[in-house]
Amino acid sequence: MIIYIHGFGSSGHGGKATLFREYFEDELIAPSLSYIPTLAIDTLEQLINIYLQTDEEVSLVGSSLGGYYAIYLANKYNLKAVLINPAVYPYKTLDKVGISMNYYDMSSFEVTTEHIQTLRGLEVNNIKNQDNFMVLLQTDDEVLDYTEAVEKLSNSELIIEEGGNHTFENIESYFRKIGSFCS
Repeated sequence: MIIYIHGFGSSGHGGKATLFREYFEDELIAPSLSYIPTLAIDTLEQLINIYLQTDEEVSLVGSSLGGYYAIYLANKYNLKAVLINPAVYPYKTLDKVGISMNYYDMSSFEVTTEHIQTLRGLEVNNIKNQDNFMVLLQTDDEVLDYTEAVEKLSNSELIIEEGGNHTFENIESYFRKIGSFCS
């Protein structure tokens, strides 16, 4: 099973999640996660444990903040993970305490200092097995500095495309490669 982990202010029904769900069909789930980091991680750990108890292989695909969560979870459970323009220091890049917006349904939510501290606590400083990671980066990401991911995950499979954006243009052209990596 592939668990797709959406980014900050997104949804399991967002554009990228929908593309993944259409391609991978019943091999993928894309939950809509809470904006509260502890609740998001708890939901993901429950899903991982459900599948692991049935001896089903689990892989993760994380985009942006979802990539950060995927690093933490893949390291903890020794899972394969595909990271798409991952946030590697979200406690810095999301340091926007106050009201934020969900880009999928335009609802608002509050980011607190506690949320930022929780994100800091999830940081993985020593990645156990970088072979478990495929990292897809586009250099013109307008939200994150792609070189931070290159530095942190330098021993992983890195795919760096010139141009693009934070959403990762034409992600569907990598679906076959992602499927092979996760298998």
